[in-house]
Amino acid sequence: MNSLVVVALAAGAFYLAFRFYSAHLGRRVLALDAGRPTPAQQINDGVDYVPTRPSVLFGHHFASIAGLGPIVGPAIAVVWGWLPALLWVVLGSIFIGAVHDFAVLGISMRHRGRTIGDIADEVLGPRARILFMLIILFAIALAMGVFALIISDLFSYFGADPAAQVSRAYPEAVIPSVGLIIVAVITGYLIHRRSFPFAPTVAVGVAVMFALLAAGIAFPLMLEAKQLWIWLLLGYAFVASVLPVWLLLQPRDFLSSFNLYAMLALLAAAFIWGHPQITAPALRTEALGDPGGSLPALFPFLFITVACGAVSGFHCMVSSGTTSKQIRSEADARAIGYGGMITEGFLAVIVIMACAAGYSAAEWGSLYKAGIGGTTVGVKIGAFVDGAANIAASIGIPLLIGKTFLAVTIVAFALTTLDSGTRLIRYTIEELARIARLPSRLNNRFVASALAVGVIGYFALMQIDGRPAGLALWKLFGTSNQLLAGIALLVATVYFFKQRRPTVYTFLPMLFMLSITTWALALSLQGWLADPAGNMPLIVVGGIIVLLLAWLIVEAAINFSAYRSKRRSENGLAASGSRE
Repeated sequence: MNSLVVVALAAGAFYLAFRFYSAHLGRRVLALDAGRPTPAQQINDGVDYVPTRPSVLFGHHFASIAGLGPIVGPAIAVVWGWLPALLWVVLGSIFIGAVHDFAVLGISMRHRGRTIGDIADEVLGPRARILFMLIILFAIALAMGVFALIISDLFSYFGADPAAQVSRAYPEAVIPSVGLIIVAVITGYLIHRRSFPFAPTVAVGVAVMFALLAAGIAFPLMLEAKQLWIWLLLGYAFVASVLPVWLLLQPRDFLSSFNLYAMLALLAAAFIWGHPQITAPALRTEALGDPGGSLPALFPFLFITVACGAVSGFHCMVSSGTTSKQIRSEADARAIGYGGMITEGFLAVIVIMACAAGYSAAEWGSLYKAGIGGTTVGVKIGAFVDGAANIAASIGIPLLIGKTFLAVTIVAFALTTLDSGTRLIRYTIEELARIARLPSRLNNRFVASALAVGVIGYFALMQIDGRPAGLALWKLFGTSNQLLAGIALLVATVYFFKQRRPTVYTFLPMLFMLSITTWALALSLQGWLADPAGNMPLIVVGGIIVLLLAWLIVEAAINFSAYRSKRRSENGLAASGSRE
């Protein structure tokens, strides 16, 4: 089948969803009002609450939510065949992921930019709030630990993988990735403190960013020091968490978004010009649960493997933790909340097609024959980088330049999510500290950031049988991440119910996400318990998440039942009064 046809159909579906479905949600469910003051306008503290032009905020929001999720997950999921991954990405993004992001952003804007975990206090009760924030803490820390591990893989993994028989190191990406941080700080300082004009300053920053690609190719930094890279990344995450958003996060995310736009434009042009044929199978028979196959069953594991490309609980913290504090007008929420997610879905489609059409049939079989557990996360990312570079070569892009550019874009995503995620964990720790009434000296951004980095570091350095957790940690991250999305949809559903607004748009996605991910987590725990000594860290973390989830659902059911009883009582009194 021609890959261009698939890409075009997916793009058309995303456009129609944004044009009609998001407009309906904004009007019917969220009741957006461009005249209502936003938290950024009301508070505007110059650190976290900063009114931001839509183009900059879209770049920051999209770079924060995208990260490695829409690349790693789809690149792994193609192992089941390209069709299941494609259907889940397109339908999941439109009806679940984008609805989740948009709804949470809208609710947070109406609550002074508070996080969805904090808002759970009003919606579900104080105990539910604490439980929700603990789940958030685990889920985001897991994600950031995985991302730090992946970046270190891309910078320092030089051994040839026995299954793929290729090296997956991209040392040419080191200088451009580090240089982008410096360029971003200078750009933010010049715009916000020296009042340099926005467009020319950004244009120079983008030009320097792309020039750094040539420096990276000329001077690849080949350091085989994986743990050193992890420690350096943790240090960067701490600094990024305590700095004002305008100095590093906003300019770095905005500049990084140009990498993404260039990558999407490059690959779109390559698909149009070369329109390669899909060589991967549409569906592998093992995906249907063949006990003798090398794959776990398609149901439910596809839905936790492809997380951010279709729906992600991490997004609820970006939408309510940072984006809602910077949005300038409620009219911007539709393009940023719903539009950001379907753009991420389109990126995931590109990744699927790159992995399905970027190789010959023999190469694809060699790369994916080991199933999910036979390779590292770095190798799966390399499947996208090399496949996409092969496709880009059809329009004259040299392979080395294509690979370096794609690797830099991926690392930029990962760093963007790492710094935003650390800040979100910091917010969660600060909220928990306020609930516990800890002294103010223990409740500041420096202490909270240090604790956040410590939790991230635990997962990044986690060992399973003496080896980095890798794909096993990705599975746990995917499960906890999707459960977090289900819980955020639960809070949104109860909130809309109490506001007497339609709930079907969030209730059905919530039901699906909680069911499918609980099923996947139960099966994962069953597998880990077969070797309790080797998998003890995964068992402990997975068990804690199960207990927190069960408790939170009970709290939600109790609160919902009490509210329904109260409403019936009020309606009964009103009816009695009218008869009198």
